Amino acid sequence: MQPDTEQVWRWLSEVPDPEIPVISLTDLGIIRDVEWRGDTLVVTVTPTYSGCPATGVINLDIEQKLRENGIDKLELKRQLSPAWTTDWIASEAKEKLRAYGIAPPIDGTAAAGVLAGRARRMSGEELTVPCPRCGSVNTARVSQFGSTPCKAAYQCRDCLEPFDYFKCI
Repeated sequence: MQPDTEQVWRWLSEVPDPEIPVISLTDLGIIRDVEWRGDTLVVTVTPTYSGCPATGVINLDIEQKLRENGIDKLELKRQLSPAWTTDWIASEAKEKLRAYGIAPPIDGTAAAGVLAGRARRMSGEELTVPCPRCGSVNTARVSQFGSTPCKAAYQCRDCLEPFDYFKCI
């Protein structure tokens, strides 16, 4: 008997992101759809960006989790359009990121975000990124690239701690 898609979603919510293990793939919003096509389970995945080096590991982790739960016929479908955006990260996941020491993306600044956020981002205006450790907004971007390509490196000028900011895409 096939498990219903709600059960499959619950299993997938247990699969951690390989680069940020405090959030799941469903928290991150990269699993876009789960459906049965006959006796084959089709899972649609949109990577955070087309060149994401973790994509292979993510696919293996999805496959392993589903096979552990008795799914024999499985198709992983890669969907690049619409492109993933940080707007797809669940609110709870943003809090998990902050607690882990990564500044979450600022609402409304992603490519698909509200018009004012997009205009601000395109103007080159520097974002005010609060420190995830002490909450200070007295921070500075050190590098456009952090520990992974989807993050930027920042430093808090008050507590002096370095931290990653999950860039808006």
